[in-house]
Formats: sequence, structure tokens, C-alpha cells
Amino acid sequence: MGSVQFRGPLEPHRDGFAAELARLGFTQLSADGQLRVAAHLSRWMEAAGVGVPGLTDQVAGAFLAARRASGRTAYLTQKSLVPLLDYLRRIGVVPPPAEVPPATAAEELLARFAGWLTGERGLTAEVARGYADSVRGFAAARTGQLARTCAGDVTAFMVEESRRLAPKTAQRTASALRSLLRFWHLEGLAGGGLDQAVPRVAYRSPGLHRGLEPGQAGALLASCDRQSAAGRRDYAILVLLARVGLRAGEAAALTLDDIDWRNGEVAVRGKGNRRDKLPLPCDAGQAIAEWLRDGRPPGALDRCVFIRVKAPHRGLTGTGITQAVAAAARRAGLGVIYAHRLRHSAATAILAQGGSLEEIGQVLRHRRPSTTALYTKVDVEALRALARPWPAGA
Repeated sequence: MGSVQFRGPLEPHRDGFAAELARLGFTQLSADGQLRVAAHLSRWMEAAGVGVPGLTDQVAGAFLAARRASGRTAYLTQKSLVPLLDYLRRIGVVPPPAEVPPATAAEELLARFAGWLTGERGLTAEVARGYADSVRGFAAARTGQLARTCAGDVTAFMVEESRRLAPKTAQRTASALRSLLRFWHLEGLAGGGLDQAVPRVAYRSPGLHRGLEPGQAGALLASCDRQSAAGRRDYAILVLLARVGLRAGEAAALTLDDIDWRNGEVAVRGKGNRRDKLPLPCDAGQAIAEWLRDGRPPGALDRCVFIRVKAPHRGLTGTGITQAVAAAARRAGLGVIYAHRLRHSAATAILAQGGSLEEIGQVLRHRRPSTTALYTKVDVEALRALARPWPAGA
């Protein structure tokens, strides 16, 4: 840190930023890189006559463009400045990023729709954004003439979307469109019953819900170096997913407060803001305890169970959980395996041990029995015994 010299308007904040990088868990090498790019920005601001309060996202973008033009090869994207800008905004010397108003009436409608989905329907912000994205084309086409929207408009949109989308994606679009039309009706913007005009999308199940073979599960676990922090974390993730059947997002959302060690239970926040308590198997609890005791960074920035090993030490996202599973599969030479495959493994293990579909539905927290019924196709040999014999001599 001592070798990084500052000049310009950011010089008074050099030591504070260095302390912030240490708090976030940056290694000395990474912290020096962050300080060097901050020092370059400070010199650039001095030459451009920009003070600290004028360090907006637009100014930061202009600096990065100049940095790329100068031939530098590192710290060239907006992400490079996130630690610095977050720190300066937190201490109040740089204004927060300006709220960007919706550019069009359609975007304003979609923003209200997403707010309704989260506030009234209990969807997460991420799912609500996905719904809004799915129907953006329909909203843009109908804005200004919502009251004249008819069943033909609805059907025509879905027919056109079905030509270009995969069946499962078209199904999600249909669900989003039904929700949008109900919202417009509640707002008095469109007539009632239009949601009934959304056609159902035919979708053939891809077949068996395949769990992992016993050898594959063992290879996944063996691929984790349990002498390293990352290996302990990934091992705990794999055991938890395979034994409890959590979704990737549910595993990412687990906090230290969700584990009841005394009663051997874990509280899971699932779809629709559901909160369920599930038994925590001994092997999963032991793997998590080893990670918390010997791997989880002591300076973690939140109370998530599964934390980034590299700075900043924040909780993993659902995507991060999925990537950890995929990386373990690659190390084990198993090809492409994602987190949901381990959820299927938990279900098929219950089935193999004589568990009922109702028990599988309870563990996986399915809202509809028809979802769980897909697992009736898993045990082909058991189903073979139920088949009626072919008539003799036919």
C-alpha cells in the first residue's frame, strides 16, 4: 500500500479506502491493484478539473474510456470501480447514482406491474423482473390503447411468441401475460376476463427426473479439496443440496439464523416467500459445521451461510451455488451437472427407500401434487411390475 502514491482530489480518502478494502477481505495484492486504479482516477480527475462530488457514473465511464484508450489492460470496466464508488458513497462524499425514470409509458406500466407482483403476489424481485421482461413486447404494443385490447390481441401475441420460444419459456411467458392482464384489469386499464384468452402452451415433459448415480454422487464429493476453504464450502453445498433437496436460490438465501442446531432443523425460504422447517441430516449438518468453523471468512459482510471465499466476502447468489456444483462436476469428469440435478437426487433417494410421493412433495415443498407426480416415472423397474401382460398369442 505504501508504494501507491496519490495526487489529486481523492488523496484525502486514500487511507480510508485502504481500510475499507481490508474490511472487505481483499488480499494485499488485490488491494494494491484497487488503490492503483483509484490513484489513476484521482490524477485524471485533477487534470479534468473534476472534484469528488462530481464523480458520477458518467464521469467514471469517461475515465474508463480514457484508461482503455491509453493502452492499459486491467481494470477497464465499471465493475473495477465498484469498491471505490461504494466506499465514497457510503461516507457521503459522492452522490448516490441517479434514479433513471422509465423511458416510456410502457416501461412505467411494467415497473408498476413488477411492484404489484412483489407487493401483492409475494414474488421475489428477481422473478417479478423476469415476468416483466417476458411481456415487454406486448405492453409496448398495447400502451395507449389498453382499453381496446381484445382476446384476439392476446392470442396473436402468444402465437407469435410460441414460434420463437422453447415450450417451457413460452409457458412462462403465458403465465406472465395472464398476470399482466389481471393487473391491468385491477387497475381499470383493460377489460376483465382477458387472462382467460391466453392459450395454454403444450409441453411434453422431457422424461425421467434423473438423479445422480451413487458413483456420481461420490465422485462429486471427492472432487472437493476439504483442506481448503473453498473445498469445505463446496462440499457442504453439495451434501446439503443432495440430502435436503434445496433449490440453488434457497441454499444461497440460508443465513446463520436459519439453522437450529439444537433441534437439527433448517428454515428454508422458498418460492412465494414460503418459509418451511426441514430436518437437517447429520452428514449435511457436519459438513456445514466444518465449513463454518474452518472455512467461512471471519470478516464476512453478511450472515449468509455460504460466502464468497474471495473478497468481497458476501453471500453467494443462486448462480454462485449452481456454478459451484458445475465446477465440481467438471473436476469429477461427469460433464454438465447443475444444482437442480441434486434436488432430483434427494427425491429419488426418498423414493428408493420406500418413501411416498406425499413425503417427496413435503420435502421438496411442491405446491401441487401434479408436480410431485412426475417422480412416478423414475423407477422404471417398479413400474414394469404394474404393467398388464401382453395377451398370449396376440
